Amino acid sequence: MARTQNGELLNTLQAGFKYIQDESFESTFDGLFSEIDLASPKLGKTYADRNAKLCTIIQKIAEGLAEFSTNIDALGDAYEYLIGQFAAGSGKKAGEFYTPQQISDILSTIVTLDSQEPKTGPKKRLESVLDFACGSGSLLLNVRKRMGPRGIGKIYGQEKNITTYNLARMNMLLHGVKDTEFEIFHGDTLTNEWNTLRELNPAKKPSFDAIVANPPFSYRWEPTDAMGDDVRFKNHGLAPKSAADFAFLLHGFHFLKDEGVMAIILPHGVLFRGGAEERIRTKLLKDGHIDTVIGLPANLFYSTGIPVCILVLKKCKKPDDVLFINAAEHFVKGKRQNQLTEEHIAKIIDTYQFRKEEPRYSRRVEMEEIAKNDFNLNISRYISTAVGEAEIDLAKTHKELVVIERDIQLATRRHNEFLKELGLPPLP
Repeated sequence: MARTQNGELLNTLQAGFKYIQDESFESTFDGLFSEIDLASPKLGKTYADRNAKLCTIIQKIAEGLAEFSTNIDALGDAYEYLIGQFAAGSGKKAGEFYTPQQISDILSTIVTLDSQEPKTGPKKRLESVLDFACGSGSLLLNVRKRMGPRGIGKIYGQEKNITTYNLARMNMLLHGVKDTEFEIFHGDTLTNEWNTLRELNPAKKPSFDAIVANPPFSYRWEPTDAMGDDVRFKNHGLAPKSAADFAFLLHGFHFLKDEGVMAIILPHGVLFRGGAEERIRTKLLKDGHIDTVIGLPANLFYSTGIPVCILVLKKCKKPDDVLFINAAEHFVKGKRQNQLTEEHIAKIIDTYQFRKEEPRYSRRVEMEEIAKNDFNLNISRYISTAVGEAEIDLAKTHKELVVIERDIQLATRRHNEFLKELGLPPLP
């Protein structure tokens, strides 16, 4: 670019950001670039230095884009790929904004499977999908992709972290999602700051066909006394201060439609911890809302190495049992993170969809048995992973021992012949 063209790049970018935020999409992208500081000394000490560096960066990007597809899906996928690569290098910070694609695939498939009536027939339209801890928005976009633009209405997300909130909105923009097809809110889920969800009239309460979520694991929170009467929690009780896992779950479940499906990723502790969590878990089980428990391998996330589980919840589930899937041992070990292959994912989905039972992998457990276990959902209580000892064929083993004994005798005889030639005493 010529020097005269470069001179006002900083001002041009600022004007472009302002147009997108304030005029182009009205409030949908308000503050989208609020954290971009074009006056940062990291770009250069002087205006001219910062301007020159930005020109170089943009020129390199332009050269790369010249050979890149202009297809909106490809651009969106490229952005999603870069988010994933950034997450891979961010360690624990990545847990704030990124759900690994393989886990996102499982959750999004689960909540879209039940949109088919019958299972192999045409899909019903999902009018609304919510992710109340949406991070970069990848889970919502995954659901939308599986349903197709005509098979889904509006997607809703909520995110507390401002940087991640902006990532999610940019993700929508680059995937070609119209501003009328999504709504992302910046605010605290647990205190329910989103006015859209604060409707107290049950007849007007918003509800969603599908809910997916990967909330922060065992997040410490400070519930107020007033929250005991909160419509989201009053029927089940408050989660303990030390772990808000069930607070997140109950928040989402409250807004689930009667025929909807919710899939949420949680640490294994929610399956067996006592106290307030035991009371919440027991109430959910007695009311028939927990449909499936899926145990996943350890070290799948960039942010933590702990094993996690997926809970599938429904308000009107039909089978009077809980399906347990133990997929913890089914993975490919990677250098940093373990990986689920397409075959591993397909096996989980097939088992869930048709409620299949398989020794050491999956089992449907009646509520009576769960009650006898004090409503503890620890997967190992219901699915044995022990490998039985192999039966020994005595006759075959005897023949093998006879052959080995003969070979030893032949080898000893030959060895002693060598020793005799050397004038050495033989072996006994």
